[in-house]
Amino acid sequence: MRRENQSSISKFLLLGLPIQPEHQGMFFFLFLGMYLTTVLGNLLIILLIRLDPHLHTPMYFFLSHLALTDVSFSSVTVPKMLMNMQTQDQSIPYAGCITQTYFFIFLACIDNLLAVMAYDRYVAICHPLHYAIIMREELCLCLLVVSWLLSCAIALTHTLLLAQLSFCADIIPHFFCDLAALLKLSCSDTSLSELVTFTAGAAVVIFPLCGILVSYGHIGVSILRVPSTKGICKALSTCGSHLSVVSLFYGTMMAVYLSSSGQSHDKDIIASVMYTVVTPLLNPFIYSLRNRDMTLALGILFRNINIFSK
Repeated sequence: MRRENQSSISKFLLLGLPIQPEHQGMFFFLFLGMYLTTVLGNLLIILLIRLDPHLHTPMYFFLSHLALTDVSFSSVTVPKMLMNMQTQDQSIPYAGCITQTYFFIFLACIDNLLAVMAYDRYVAICHPLHYAIIMREELCLCLLVVSWLLSCAIALTHTLLLAQLSFCADIIPHFFCDLAALLKLSCSDTSLSELVTFTAGAAVVIFPLCGILVSYGHIGVSILRVPSTKGICKALSTCGSHLSVVSLFYGTMMAVYLSSSGQSHDKDIIASVMYTVVTPLLNPFIYSLRNRDMTLALGILFRNINIFSK
């Protein structure tokens, strides 16, 4: 298709959530509360890690970036969804839609910092005497930069391929500019984009998940070699929060994948809400309630606030 036809659509219409008009107000305040809790909860984690010297370790260094990613990831889609629910203006400019798709893919890939955190837990439990040497600051920064660069490359590849497509429809049956939904609206040949989506998506899921499974496999073997109650409790307290977040992240991701393979748009949207809204919301609570160091740091912060206020 000729290049001049590719820009014939200047904006898209987001159909939003499958909610009855009389329930829009209730769901608006529900999602607004969830979004604000997500932002405040994750920012609180970042603040605690920055203020408490005891949390200046590789594990919490990665956790602070995961919290920042969760805030950004939720902010890519939820504010626009809330604005559409409040104003009933469901349009989004073409450039804004492409930009939203880029940042959604970019931040979704960055969430695979969970694999880096699993490696950190593996070194801490299986090689505790060499932990400070292995997980030095240079390696932590390198792992973080590699994660960001790979995510940027994947998102940029998808976005560039998407920008080359022509669109013969402008109604997106979703609450954000989902890549799969956009490909279905295209008049162009999307085989290359679909191949890249499948390949990159599989790589983003399979390789980090394999890394997590291998890391925790070694951790399990290490625990079984010294089957003491104290050692098991220490390992669970160290890894419990991370395992909970990993289960939540990959569970909702699989739900999105399975729903996308079906015919129900409503199930696809509900799974996407779990992935984009609920998961970033629960992460701060999981790390705060199941992590002793975070709980202590939170108590110290509140005590300092009370002393300062008096």
